[in-house]
Amino acid sequence: MANVKVVTDSSVQLTDDEIKQYNITVVPLTVMIDGTVYVERETINNEQFVPKMLASKDLPKTSQPPVGKFVEAFDELGKDGSQVLCIDMLEAISGTVHAAEQAATLSKSDVTVIDSQSTDRGLGFQVLEAAKLAQEGADLATILDKIAKVRNNTRLYLCVMTLDNIVKGGRLHPIAGAITNFLNIKLGLQVTGGKLKVVSKGRGDKSLRKFFNGIINDMKNTPALKEIGISYVTETSVLKETVQKLKTDFPDVPLLYRITSPIISTHTGEGAFALIYYSDPD
Repeated sequence: MANVKVVTDSSVQLTDDEIKQYNITVVPLTVMIDGTVYVERETINNEQFVPKMLASKDLPKTSQPPVGKFVEAFDELGKDGSQVLCIDMLEAISGTVHAAEQAATLSKSDVTVIDSQSTDRGLGFQVLEAAKLAQEGADLATILDKIAKVRNNTRLYLCVMTLDNIVKGGRLHPIAGAITNFLNIKLGLQVTGGKLKVVSKGRGDKSLRKFFNGIINDMKNTPALKEIGISYVTETSVLKETVQKLKTDFPDVPLLYRITSPIISTHTGEGAFALIYYSDPD
């Protein structure tokens, strides 16, 4: 029976130890800051990116991995006869999954590509469970079933503190962005069904506290809560309060607290952060 090897993209929120321990291959995106191109996880990391983004003259430009990078990774991993499973960030924010799909048709290896319908630690949850099962010798069908279960039991919520980057990226008309920022409107969003949806909109930090308190109350009623992730661009008082409340209310649930990837930082801007969790009901 062929082994299964797991691949993902660099929007994933994984620690270096997790990548090494579970033999996960990460194909990097690139980001251009004021004319200089950086390769994620190779020539720039998440912590280095944020101050460069905040100091840049123009909004950084992120690019999905070239098809050839995926082909190289797939061919190398499958040359011993292993099957390759590539799990990528949601199509709604990047064409990365389509680059991987194209590469799969060009690769000599047996490659399966899936859209995680998530990103950051939400993508990480799926990748980790897949890689753990692969190490245990599970077949591809078993791994795909587990990924679907993790995906269906994962919730990802995001707050956007300023719409500056969304406006600069052309995703919101400049006048609408200026008015919204002037009114101090904060957005709460949810990634659901592979789409990013606005689920809360209010003035000031008070609206965000209410938004995240509601999420935490939902978490208290979630059976078999397994893990929590907090990913952020820059720290704020709302973020710190939310993290403290999570640690108090869920002291026995592992919580990963880290800066997010360049592509998420670029899209969401200064002060943004995400709360991601998943449960493992029987």
